[in-house]
Amino acid sequence: MLSSQSAETVRATLPAVGAAIGEITPLFYDKLFAAHPELLRDLFNRGNQANGSQRQALAGSIATFATYLVEHPDERPDTMLERIAHKHASLGVRADQYPIVHKHLFEAIVEVLGDAVTEEVAAAWDEVYWLMANALIAVEKRLYEAAGAPDGDVWREYRVVSRLQETEDVVTFVVRPVDGAPVPASRPGQYVSVQVRLADGARQIRQYSLSGQPDGALQFSVKRVAGDAAGSPAGEVSHHLHAHVRDGEVLRVSAPFGDVVPEESDRPLLLASAGIGCTPMIGILSRLAADGSARRVLSVHADRSPATHAFRAELRQLTEKLGSATADVWYEQPDAAEGDEPAVTRHEGRIDLSRIDIPEGTVAYLCGPVPFMKAARDQLLTAGVAAADIHYEVFGPDLGL
Repeated sequence: MLSSQSAETVRATLPAVGAAIGEITPLFYDKLFAAHPELLRDLFNRGNQANGSQRQALAGSIATFATYLVEHPDERPDTMLERIAHKHASLGVRADQYPIVHKHLFEAIVEVLGDAVTEEVAAAWDEVYWLMANALIAVEKRLYEAAGAPDGDVWREYRVVSRLQETEDVVTFVVRPVDGAPVPASRPGQYVSVQVRLADGARQIRQYSLSGQPDGALQFSVKRVAGDAAGSPAGEVSHHLHAHVRDGEVLRVSAPFGDVVPEESDRPLLLASAGIGCTPMIGILSRLAADGSARRVLSVHADRSPATHAFRAELRQLTEKLGSATADVWYEQPDAAEGDEPAVTRHEGRIDLSRIDIPEGTVAYLCGPVPFMKAARDQLLTAGVAAADIHYEVFGPDLGL
């Protein structure tokens, strides 16, 4: 891992680098995109660049990795590396792109910190960068080989064979390979990347969770993302898919990736979601039902109303099919005309996991807005679920890392 000399230098300079990282990362991206505009056009998420979340995630990952190397010299933050590597693999990130990032990142560091970047400091942080980069390259190489794409070309053309309007703002697409070859293997809870050509010529990429297990096809669901007052722009890819993609259209879709998948065991399983976070959970339930699982499963979901709850009918059907499953839903705006459904218990207001009997030894998976996942995690910890048994999936850059 990090050499003893570099470890001391990194430990001494980490406060200064950490304090300046908010200046370093915007400058890095400005330099990177000025030199390689095709990366912003065809690889990076322009929405996440606009709202600053990608810059925060990069800054956090570098600082976290460096801190971990200093505090745990004989270990490596594999959880963080796996999460990043799966996202990179779903985009087709290549090993030869890491030197490009290195060049512009270190130019930004020198420009911001100036004379503080001595030869010794530069060498120490160079070591940090390449330890992280080479670890990611190794994990990504393994993922590419497992996906049958050793060269990193994870993309194939798929034809839309079905488009289902789940709610006003959620659409499900079922796609089959144009070449007629088998679909790649996937695990419940994983996602695919979808690349579309927009009106300005950009080929933007977004990730969408697999929401079902159709034979010989892939199924993913897309929520139309609206802009907000905080500065996040409307989702240009989600709007394009909703407005323009119909049956018969061809899409570029990646092989499935994602590290948040249920472990194979007989331990009780709790799936907690909110809003469009239900998509990976429905994918997990679909696989469990197809396998005839006897596992104890607790599904909990929060939504604005029954009308905005995507896969509401599927939740009931899959819960009924699984012999040892229960489902609880919370609606902030319940429909007074509707009562409880068979196999599903309804509640009003925000989710409250203290109202559920959570078995000892439960392993939990969370997906939804970050405030929801933080609240659910706190409630699970209070209920006695071990922190190591609480896993989460987040759409977009993972600021929690």
